[in-house]
Amino acid sequence: MIQIIATAESVEQGKQLIDRGVDYLYVGEDEFGLRLPHSFSIDEIEELVRYAHAQEKKVIVAVNAILHNDRVEKVRSYLKEVDRINADLVTLGDPGAIRILQTSDLDLGYIYDAQTMVTSSNQINFFARRGASGSVLAREIPYEEMVDISKNVEIPVETLVYGATCIHQSKRNLVQNYFNYVGKEVPESMDSKELFVSEHNEDNHYSIYEDINGTHVFATDDVNLMEQLDKLVDINFTHWKLDGIFTPGEAFVDIASLFIEARNHFEQGTWNDDVKHALNERLHELHPAERSLDEGFFLKDPDSIQSS
Repeated sequence: MIQIIATAESVEQGKQLIDRGVDYLYVGEDEFGLRLPHSFSIDEIEELVRYAHAQEKKVIVAVNAILHNDRVEKVRSYLKEVDRINADLVTLGDPGAIRILQTSDLDLGYIYDAQTMVTSSNQINFFARRGASGSVLAREIPYEEMVDISKNVEIPVETLVYGATCIHQSKRNLVQNYFNYVGKEVPESMDSKELFVSEHNEDNHYSIYEDINGTHVFATDDVNLMEQLDKLVDINFTHWKLDGIFTPGEAFVDIASLFIEARNHFEQGTWNDDVKHALNERLHELHPAERSLDEGFFLKDPDSIQSS
């Protein structure tokens, strides 16, 4: 069964996404979750949980930050609050946080999410045998390697099918430090996530912003796998993530609706080239004009990918 997971930038948008047919909302608070469109309070998350459950949908709470000593103890009380409001799942990547969850007598399942480190079925299965009910696959995995992973993985795997890809995170406030060095104020565009850094090659420009977790840098192109969904279905990778961090407002809700329409075509056996091209064309019309799209690492030759 195809499951669609979507981020939300507000309580109102979260409710709209549920109304459109999203299966899981993905929300959280910046102190514990990484790269969220909005930092939700517990009260806001509770409101979304109640709304989602009323429509037999679910809510995942992001607790996938790298937890240093100043926050590792806070996560215990946060998980208790997430459990109290009856959220369905959390994402965890820090083994310390996983340990805290498993020793806290909470009725919370978790999805393993260590970001770029989740690259093999062995790693996924390791955490499956330690209680994980699912795993987020690194966004740098090409399709050829996904095929191999799919043959051996023991739990559902979440794949990014739309949205931005983070290519670097530093605990340091690199943007603030740079502007301090040059004697200028940090532009307001960083707060609205509209700041870019570029190389001499003007074709490359990377979104960059800071929050409590440090500095985050994103790939030039956002991911769009609309025309590759049949390949994911073929290998039973049917947990599809939509990330709206750089696609605000109604446009993201409408894009989510396109993937829901795609899911319906697969379930009804009516998916074909005409359908996927039409949906892809509509997606390009809705996607922010200042941001480009491609398939990310999906179509790359694994031998051409080098780690740095």
